[in-house]
Order: sequence, then structure tokens, then C-alpha cells
Amino acid sequence: MDEKNVIKTDDYKFEVVMDKEKGMNVPGIIFSNDLLMEKVLQEETINQVINVASLPGIVKASYAMPDIHYGYGFPIGGVAAFDMEDGIISPGGVGFDIACGVRILRTDFEFSDIKNKIAPLMENIFRNVPKGVGTKGRLKLSDREMKDIFLKGVLWTVKNNCGYEENLAHIEENGTFPDAVPDYVSMEALERGRDQLGSLGSGNHFVEIQKVCEIFDSKASEAMGIFENQILIMIHSGSRGLGHQICSDYLKVMQAASSKYNISLRDRQLACAPLGSPEGVKYFKAMGCAVNFAMANRECLSYWVIQEFEKMFSKSYRKMGIGLIYDISHNVAKVEKHSIDNKIKTLCVHRKGATRSFGPGHESVPDDYKSIGQPVIIPGDMGRYSYIMTGTKKAMSESMGSSCHGAGRLLSRSGAKRKINGSELKKELFSKKGIIVLANSMAGLAEEAPQAYKDVAEIVDIAENAGLSKKVAKLVPLGVIKG
Repeated sequence: MDEKNVIKTDDYKFEVVMDKEKGMNVPGIIFSNDLLMEKVLQEETINQVINVASLPGIVKASYAMPDIHYGYGFPIGGVAAFDMEDGIISPGGVGFDIACGVRILRTDFEFSDIKNKIAPLMENIFRNVPKGVGTKGRLKLSDREMKDIFLKGVLWTVKNNCGYEENLAHIEENGTFPDAVPDYVSMEALERGRDQLGSLGSGNHFVEIQKVCEIFDSKASEAMGIFENQILIMIHSGSRGLGHQICSDYLKVMQAASSKYNISLRDRQLACAPLGSPEGVKYFKAMGCAVNFAMANRECLSYWVIQEFEKMFSKSYRKMGIGLIYDISHNVAKVEKHSIDNKIKTLCVHRKGATRSFGPGHESVPDDYKSIGQPVIIPGDMGRYSYIMTGTKKAMSESMGSSCHGAGRLLSRSGAKRKINGSELKKELFSKKGIIVLANSMAGLAEEAPQAYKDVAEIVDIAENAGLSKKVAKLVPLGVIKG
């Protein structure tokens, strides 16, 4: 695209000027720095920002987070809010892995307490936590149980002895997305998810044992129970085959709906329907089932991982101080209230590869975090570091209360496999950094090499300087499990 259509409004914010000839209803806003913006301008992702800006009922701007990269329809790192009356809902604005997300757990261990047990602990977790493409979980669920999960989310795991009740307060929506209707989920989707609850999946999904190496905000870290050299556990997974099938099912529905409602699309991948239409309502409520499944999936994964800690150290999780800091989803559309032109409006906010970043005092932030804001978890690559941040009040006005969700890819999966040997990478991470890496597939490991990702420290600095979220702690990986 013509570079002249993009103006720099401050050091970490760029505006794609609204161009009605391109069908834009609002400008594009990209949070970045000069160096990364040069790359964005050369990529197709900027056209995706423009395409999203052309959708009916979009409010304020088509946003892109610092980790923006190419996605299906919406860019990954894309955020867009739509008016409830005039706006639309689009599966491409949520993604295939609905409610993919990250959770992080604290422990009372310091690195010195467990450094000699990390290797056997990782082996046990690797052996006993289901992972990989098409992997089955430990549970075989009936139709009735699946539909119960669709409605109750994490609450189902608590009632069925594979989750912890005290975790509910530290999960978005308290672990249960309220707008879910199982009747709108196809039998094919249900079948794909039936035996996948409590499984990690493949790709960039992981279980990591991490060490806190730096604290930036003592007040926030104290509220979260975080201290230097502490051992934390991070888990990244989503709705597995269930979410993928729901997205695929409704993309077909939305293709027809776009024509039916005379919605002009710059990209067929943005197929959508009005929020209040039968097609829009059904997708939203089917999506809600996948959100509840994804949150329950991460709770089960935590449960299996904690069991391995209990076996290894012959202590209960409470005696080890294991507890959930927070669990967030980054592929979801949610109905929220935001201030637009000094008026509170109810909007449907799509976040694809972006996470909520609600600031201090927000009603959706747990009581014990009200003074600091919502925890925002930003995983990096397996060879460098990850971050815990908090939401800000500025994010509410700057980005619909949103922040980045990770580092963002530099190389495609196929490109990474051409350049990197998985077996050599595994050896190198251990020999140079002492990081124990376990994976089902060496080709899959190559896809997730540190070189395939941007430096998450740069992404996090942009997010902080743009006011989207605030750094709390930096974490380094000690042990990594990839699907």
C-alpha cells in the first residue's frame, strides 16, 4: 500500500488514514515502533487492518497490537469493536482456536529448591499430560457431559474433580462464559472435542516451568504473590478441534449471510452477519460453548500438571503454595461496555491474538487485583522470556481495553522448518541456556524456534510505552513441553 496513507501520531502509535475510496468506515491504529512499522508496511497485514476498518458498524478504529502478523481475515493482533445494532460478528475476527489463552500459576518454590528435580519433573509431565496433533485427553465424555461443559465451563471441572474451586475468581467470566447454547454446536464439532478435554494440542501450545528473573512493579507483584527466583507454571492452550470445527462450520454460514444481508466484503475471509441476525446470534452462542470448553481445558491441564508436582514432592498443592494467578483468552468476541464520545455504549469487541487489558477499578477485575488492574500474560518464545503485565485505564480509551498476546511470528512455520533443525535446536537450548525442551515432533519444534518469533521484550516495551499494559515481572523458561 501507499506509505503516505500512514502517519505517525506518536513514538508508539501509527494511524492508517481513513480512506473512503477503500471502503474504510474508521481509521486504522497500529501500536508499534519505527523499526517494526517498517516491516508492517511491507506486509499484507496492513491491508487486513484496512479491510477490517471497512466492516459495517465498526466503532472508533481498526486496531492492531504490537505483535501484529498475518491471519485469516483479521490480522493476528487485531482488535475491533462493533455497535450492537449496526455492527457485525465475524468468525475471522475470533480465529479458529476459539478462546485460545494462557494461564499462569504461582508456587512457593524458589529455583534453588527444585533445580535438581526439573528434569524428572518435566519428564513426568511430558509422559502424563496429553499433547500433540489430534491427541486424546484423559476423559471420554458423553453428549450430556459435553453439553454440560459447554454451559458451565470451569465449574464443570470443579464438580467433576479435575479442577479447583478457588481458581474461579481468577479466570475471565469466573470460568463460565454466560452466552452459550449447545444446540448451535454441530455434532461434528462435538465429536472432535469429545475426547480432547485436558489435552495440550500442538503448534505454539505449551507447558513451561519458569523462573521470575526480574520484578518491575512491587505493588502488583505483591498482589499476585510473585517474588524473584520464584518458580511459576505457564500453560498455553485452547479449544482444540472443537473450536476449529465451530469456526469452520460458521464460516460457511457467514458466507451465505454476507450475501443475504448485502454486506460488501473486501476479503471473503471476513465473512460475517449482523450481530442481531439469527446467523450472528447462533455463531456467538456456539462460540460461547467453545470458550467454556477452552477454559475448562486449561483448568484440567493445570490439574494434571499439579498432580505431577504433588507426586514429585509428596506434598499437597496447598502446602506447595500452588495457586492460579490468572487465566486469559486471546481469541474471542465479548460484549462489553466502553466509553465512546463520552457516552457508555455496549459493544461486541473482537480480539484475535489480543487480550483484555482492563485497568484498576474495572468491574471485571477480581477484587484482589482491583487496585492494580487485570493481570495480562504475555508469553515469549521458548528460548528467551515471558512477561506478566497489568491492564491500564489508558488502554480503555486507546485500544478498547486491549493489549498484545505474545511475541508475534517473524517466520512462517514452513519457513522456520526450512531454516532450523529441531533436534539441534533442542540440544542448543540445553547446552547454552540450560533449558530442558521436550516435544512430540522435532519438525514441530523447529516451527516454534526462538528465531521464528519477534523479541517479546520489544513487543512488551511498545505495549507499555503506548499505555496498553504495564510490566510487572519478567520470567525465563527452565523447562518447556511442546505438543
